[in-house]
Amino acid sequence: MEKDLGADEDREGIPFVGKAGKLMNEAFKGIGINREEVYIANIVKCRPPGNRNPEKDEAVACLDYLRSQVMLVQPKIIVLLGSVALKNILGEEYGITASRGKWIEQKQIKYMPTWHPAALLRDENKKIDFWKDLKEVVRVISGD
Repeated sequence: MEKDLGADEDREGIPFVGKAGKLMNEAFKGIGINREEVYIANIVKCRPPGNRNPEKDEAVACLDYLRSQVMLVQPKIIVLLGSVALKNILGEEYGITASRGKWIEQKQIKYMPTWHPAALLRDENKKIDFWKDLKEVVRVISGD
């Protein structure tokens, strides 16, 4: 993994502003989602050393803050980007490969797990699934 991946987010205090974020923005633009109209949050509020996945205690330390963000925003839909988000929000029993692209509803919120944009940078083939998943989110938002 690139050593500085995630450094832009830490520096700017904004999630998804690096290469993965640019890719996500392009996907948003392609299906008519304006990034300024969505709320984006991370499981942990600072990048773990070496940009590794957060350890369980690091995620747990930040989850109350994330829950407060969700209570304030009151989303009807949450898109879970990658395995770390999926497992920390919905539970360890979920896997991203089996869950991506399938709606999961809990506590009046619909969750759509999909690939993390960084995974798309590593495997171009995942872009198709990511695109389909975002299109499904747009379809549900628009009530089609």
